[in-house]
Amino acid sequence: MAARPPSNDIDDEPDIVEFGIAALDARTEERGVSFPVTSTELASAHGDVRVAVDPAGHEITLREALARCDREEFSSKQDLLNALHPVLEAERESSSGILGRLWALVPL
Repeated sequence: MAARPPSNDIDDEPDIVEFGIAALDARTEERGVSFPVTSTELASAHGDVRVAVDPAGHEITLREALARCDREEFSSKQDLLNALHPVLEAERESSSGILGRLWALVPL
């Protein structure tokens, strides 16, 4: 059996950038948001949370996203994620500009 070589502090794994729903999911976990919850309660307690909407790092606050959402109450985290998905996607599309739209067309 061979021993694992010591780490040289170089991480061969690619950095993972969370944005959109994945970022929102992570932020709600970090903040310990409990459900059911209303938009008003979320905005009051967690409205300052910044959520990345694209890999370039453009962000929106939870308060801004909730203001653009047509829902007032969320029964579960999945309910919140589903309701805010169109809002985060619209923000991503508006912030990406022409270059971002061209990159989106290129298959990787």
